[in-house]
Amino acid sequence: MRRPNERTAVILGLLIVFILWSSGPWLGIDAYVAKVKQERMGEAKTALGGEKPEKRGMTEDELRERIRQEAASRYVAPVDARIDRVWKAIPGYNGLEVDEARTLKLALAHKTGPEDPLPFVYNEREPKIQLSDLPAEPVYKGNPNKPMAALMINVAWGEEYLPDMLNTLLNENVHATFFFDGSWLSKHVELAKQIGSYGHELSNHAYSHPDMSKLSRSLAESQIVKTQALLQEKLGVRNTLFAPPSGDFDAETVQIAHEQGLTTVLWTLDTVDWKNPPPSAILRRIAPRLEPGSLILMHPTASTRDALPELIRAIKQKGLALGTVSELLSSKRLPSLEWKGNLPLADAESFLTGPR
Repeated sequence: MRRPNERTAVILGLLIVFILWSSGPWLGIDAYVAKVKQERMGEAKTALGGEKPEKRGMTEDELRERIRQEAASRYVAPVDARIDRVWKAIPGYNGLEVDEARTLKLALAHKTGPEDPLPFVYNEREPKIQLSDLPAEPVYKGNPNKPMAALMINVAWGEEYLPDMLNTLLNENVHATFFFDGSWLSKHVELAKQIGSYGHELSNHAYSHPDMSKLSRSLAESQIVKTQALLQEKLGVRNTLFAPPSGDFDAETVQIAHEQGLTTVLWTLDTVDWKNPPPSAILRRIAPRLEPGSLILMHPTASTRDALPELIRAIKQKGLALGTVSELLSSKRLPSLEWKGNLPLADAESFLTGPR
């Protein structure tokens, strides 16, 4: 049995607990307990990546000054088109300049703080001298600063291999440039239209696959003009490129094409697929020599049909985009490839998604 003093102590303790419980609202104990619980729950949410304190960014004046200071170091000068002693006409390449006003607008919207990277937005700056400003010279490659290559497919025969090649290009999301021989085009207009419907570029490969350098001026001009008319009338194409058959040309050929508003295009790398090599031989010939600006010549042959999937993958593995010949020769940059490689990722994404 408990002693009297122990019983008294127990009774007093229970009485004190009852008084505190019943007086809780008056003493503010319930509110205090609720406040502590709320604070601890908030801390837990923050630790788990939930609700966070509102972010406080820099002021507009602070951001403007920071952007101004960094903009100069991020300027990339445009590169003029030029005539190279070996490669002849080399296209120009756009420069980059920070758009300070749009960068400021984006930074304010994102509440950019002192430790945050600035969401830079860029404008391209075209060179003073473009490819079209150069005298009549052939083109063998794009600008070496542009991480892109192009497939140029000369078509004068081999239509049976084209469907498989088109499927490969479609599956790999690649657009190429098809140079049509005019006599072939006149017999395969529907197939040519199908090629164009896939988004490929359609261009001029003379009319009857002659050696252009051996023709008189009038005959050479006729070869180009007849196919140019077919492209316009049958396909609705306003073409700007000419690929001489077998790569045979002279200065007069280039000048005639120039007078017709056409750039004469040769190649950087040749698959030599007309000799019907095994697909592995085409890969060994092309893959090690790939570089930015490469123009890759091929034809609709069984060898190229079978080599094309691996060839495209080899080009992509080199970090090169694949586009049409006109896209390659353009001075425009490729932000999705270049800026993510050479500038902070946030910069590239802000350019692609920021307000224009």
